[in-house]
Amino acid sequence: MAEETTKVKITPEELATSARKYRKTLLMMPVHAMGKTLAHMTPRYGIRYAETIGELSGDMEMGPYSETRVDNEKVEIKGRTLFTYFGSVVKNFSPNSVVGSIYDAAQTKGEALKRTEIAQRVVSFLAAKVGKNLNAAIWNAVRNPEGSTSKDLFNGFDTIAANEISDGNIAVAKKNLYEFTEPITVNNAVEQLKSFCRAADSVLRDRDELKLYVSQDIYDAYVDDYQATVGPIVYNKTFDKLTVEGFDNVELVVLANKKNSPFIQLSTKNNMQVGFNQRGEEEHIAIEKYKSFVLTFEATMFMGCQYESISPEVLLVGKLAS
Repeated sequence: MAEETTKVKITPEELATSARKYRKTLLMMPVHAMGKTLAHMTPRYGIRYAETIGELSGDMEMGPYSETRVDNEKVEIKGRTLFTYFGSVVKNFSPNSVVGSIYDAAQTKGEALKRTEIAQRVVSFLAAKVGKNLNAAIWNAVRNPEGSTSKDLFNGFDTIAANEISDGNIAVAKKNLYEFTEPITVNNAVEQLKSFCRAADSVLRDRDELKLYVSQDIYDAYVDDYQATVGPIVYNKTFDKLTVEGFDNVELVVLANKKNSPFIQLSTKNNMQVGFNQRGEEEHIAIEKYKSFVLTFEATMFMGCQYESISPEVLLVGKLAS
């Protein structure tokens, strides 16, 4: 009878057993929680601390046949390192409150849950919370070894871009930086984003399936300006616009974690690398009981991100005007 009410009692031992039994699945829960963002990026697994990605630069030309001509132009391999940082979380929680909310939500859908299923869902729910906060920091995280939040664990894509701009590796002169001279608003968003895309290197512009990572407010300004500018003409069939006007290969990727970002990025899915390990005994998820009435959720995992290349052929960073 007890299992037919929201007062289902799950013991600490059942939660701990579930954490051990489904360890590999649970370690993927934070990754799954980042799904909306990772759908437009490239997750890489098996990276423990660091992996260097080689970017080949240089050129080769085939000319008319010659027995004497030799091309001595230097070909270089520029290394970019994808760092994954080892993070941890230790969080006390009340099992009854979590069990109650999960059971109630399931019952509204007509699901008959067993105790083992509820235990698994509780631990999965907690693991997904970890992923939610990692996802929120994927752009603006700043590595701080002394910190205590997801934002302190690694360097996000905006932080990496800002550092590369400071070092002169991303610059207007190198054609991988575009500086907006005025804010993007409902009155100019269409022209602003078109001008940005037109400023991209010709090789980048010619690529298939480009992605333009923007915040919700920039996207809202774009669709409002588009509707006001273009009006109800034949090909303007929907209010939501999925691509930039004049660039059918540029998908507008709207992400909540881009809010208040100082940059927009035009790149490819493959160039946006997000590293995880998901292997080895260092990463774990466990439920422990150290005191009465509360349990402790413990987890460790690796994560980090990096541009595979910052060359203008694959990346254009837009620095927004204040």
